[in-house]
Amino acid sequence: MRALVVLPTYDEAANIQEVLRLLRDACPDASVLVVDDGSPDGTADLAEAMGAEIGNVEVMRRPSKSGLGSAYRDGFRHGLIHGFDVMVEMDSDLQHDPAALPALLDAVADGADLAIGSRYVPGGSIPDWKWHRRALSKWGNRYASRVLGIGVKDATSGFRAYASPALAKIDFQTVRADGYGFQIEMAHRVLQSGGTVREVPIQFVDRVRGTSKMSSRIVVEALVLVSWWGVRDRVLRFRR
Repeated sequence: MRALVVLPTYDEAANIQEVLRLLRDACPDASVLVVDDGSPDGTADLAEAMGAEIGNVEVMRRPSKSGLGSAYRDGFRHGLIHGFDVMVEMDSDLQHDPAALPALLDAVADGADLAIGSRYVPGGSIPDWKWHRRALSKWGNRYASRVLGIGVKDATSGFRAYASPALAKIDFQTVRADGYGFQIEMAHRVLQSGGTVREVPIQFVDRVRGTSKMSSRIVVEALVLVSWWGVRDRVLRFRR
């Protein structure tokens, strides 16, 4: 399979070189697309320099910060146009271990339409989180699973691999959510389209360098959207 790893970046100069090297070690044949939102710290320049060193790295430069969901939509569109078989979502801050990527690709090769790197299946873990942060994350995922009926334990995970036919089928370009909401809606759409989702255990660690891009707005957005989608789905089922 031809795999494209989409790496959204904004001010990740402290991490981008290391994550690209680790990616190349883990998956020597994978292509990488760095989608940079005009990072003022020179992330895009460093990524291009690493591409010259390790090969098969392309940088998509966007003029301004436009959000995680937008970066993935642009990256997926690029991947479909260029005929990639699998598209991978992955953070560029080293919270996602590139060494786990082959397991995600294997799950897609075995027939999954979406393979999710999951913290909440046996073998998954979050060693650095305090209990209240872990509880909030688990509660949010359980709420999404219950309201939407998706049966996914870690629908908010941003480390995942999609089979390209599944992406083309769900019309991902109309997904407008960002952050956690984007991840939940994409999994929901794959399942609604009749696709299969498989969760692969991963270890998720806190970032060591740089600043987190997540905010309370993204969390609230996800909660509101999940509630709305749940109501919408029930209304549609009632009408049918």
